[in-house]
Amino acid sequence: MQPDSDNPPSLLIGAWGAGMAWGPERMRVVRGASAALGSIADGPEGRIRQGPGRGRGKQASGPPTEVRWMVLIRETEIERFFETLIAGDRVASRDIVNEYLAKEVPPEDLLIELYWPTYEMVQKLHRSDKLTNLAHHYATRLLRVLVDQTAAKFRFEPSVNRRVLAFCGPTDPDELAGQMAVDLLELSGFDVKFAGGGIPRDEILSQVHEERPDVLLLFGSAPGDLPEIRTLIDTIREIGACHATQIAVGGGVFNRAEGLAEEIGADVWAADPLELAHVLIEEPSRRATEDQRTVGRKRKVA
Repeated sequence: MQPDSDNPPSLLIGAWGAGMAWGPERMRVVRGASAALGSIADGPEGRIRQGPGRGRGKQASGPPTEVRWMVLIRETEIERFFETLIAGDRVASRDIVNEYLAKEVPPEDLLIELYWPTYEMVQKLHRSDKLTNLAHHYATRLLRVLVDQTAAKFRFEPSVNRRVLAFCGPTDPDELAGQMAVDLLELSGFDVKFAGGGIPRDEILSQVHEERPDVLLLFGSAPGDLPEIRTLIDTIREIGACHATQIAVGGGVFNRAEGLAEEIGADVWAADPLELAHVLIEEPSRRATEDQRTVGRKRKVA
């Protein structure tokens, strides 16, 4: 994969580098979805979403009552969108989004199949020093605007009667990841409060005790957040005043350290907003086991 010749080559450092080609892993299959989003499986011509469709606010049971094709945005289209973002081309990026909307692509499909993969690409390239700070800022700021505009077009599902209190890491990209996650949860029928990042632990703890949410979500967290997250989870467990609150984590540092979410004591975890919506709807009673957490404890030497 090479950057388009019409875009400034200086925005990419060292071209794409080894291992940066995007292959079949983007075309993942997610099964056992919520009623709001349906289940996703392979079809003869691409991906289909199977589920009861709109107007139903509870988990599906039995055979699906609706089958529709889910848009599968090709890698080349993701790359084209990525290139407009890192060039800061607001008109071209909006044009791409409007092309899909004109074809009646559901806005949630844009978030799942275009915005999130592009966000991951931007973050991966920037962390590996293959994207300049300027290009990274162009991309994250512009993508945030597009996410806002697209979310305004959502047709929200009926309430699932679960309240989510959500926080994220301290940077703008962290908040962008958190926003995409809570937007999809709200679409799926959750009642969401999202405070963003940089909130002190004692304020989060106080709010959890006051609100007693069904879910405490920490999505898109940074490595520097881990000590505070661990202490926060430990404090909630020790006090026991919010035993009904499910603690969910995902994205950010948890995607780059396999097993970390489980070890830190989270009840559930997810790699992306779609998986998060599925797991929170399908596993509301799942809780961490007593022997699950190993972070902060002395590990046995194998």
